[in-house]
Amino acid sequence: MTEQQHSDPPAVEQAEETGQVQTTKVVVSGMTCGHCTSAVTEELKEVPSVLEVRIDNLVAGGDTDVFVDSDGPLDLEAARAAVEEAGYTATI
Repeated sequence: MTEQQHSDPPAVEQAEETGQVQTTKVVVSGMTCGHCTSAVTEELKEVPSVLEVRIDNLVAGGDTDVFVDSDGPLDLEAARAAVEEAGYTATI
């Protein structure tokens, strides 16, 4: 079995080089499947300053940790609104 290489998008790499990447944990309630995670990821990526969204372990129907990398302080209210737009509840 080979290990798959993961490369970050250029914006993430640039922010990492300058030490500007900030990671914020957002706890999202109610996601149950890959479609749910895609919807949340898509909405969060629309928030200004967001570079990358990571969902490591989906807890079907429960609380799932979502990690948002941004190139500056994350607008917490915009992030909460983005998750709600996708149809879920966020705790930041």
